[in-house]
Amino acid sequence: MPKSPPRFLNSPFFDVVIKWMSRLNTWMYRRNGGEGWGGTFQKIPVALLTTTGRKTGQPRVSPLYFLRDGDRVIVAASKGGAAKNPMWYLNATANPKVQVQIKKEVLDLTARDATDEERARYWPKLVDMYPTYEDYQSWTDRTIPVVVCEP
Repeated sequence: MPKSPPRFLNSPFFDVVIKWMSRLNTWMYRRNGGEGWGGTFQKIPVALLTTTGRKTGQPRVSPLYFLRDGDRVIVAASKGGAAKNPMWYLNATANPKVQVQIKKEVLDLTARDATDEERARYWPKLVDMYPTYEDYQSWTDRTIPVVVCEP
């Protein structure tokens, strides 16, 4: 049984705020090459994930917390614990070819859902990095996807 999420979480207003915060973060990240503001948030490293819009075919950029595991980049499709998966996840599911920018390094990768074993390994590491992921998981009935981006 999930804890009660904040009331705004599943409102249209939340989606608008996320959209504009993401645009600002992306602009800052690109402006300073991922160093300083934009490259970290709450002292946690941020990467830019570029997917292809499943309806528009246009590039869509999302700043996300991430983990590195060798040549893999691991991200959580949390959307702040909202009831629905984030658009970037839906786009990556429809077209798994993605780009990940970490500072000035740009990687062409393929995104996929983590296997059960990978999820068991990566989810605790994601929570160690950003403990609020546990709150997000408690606010939703969906299992927050862990996404592996690899060559």
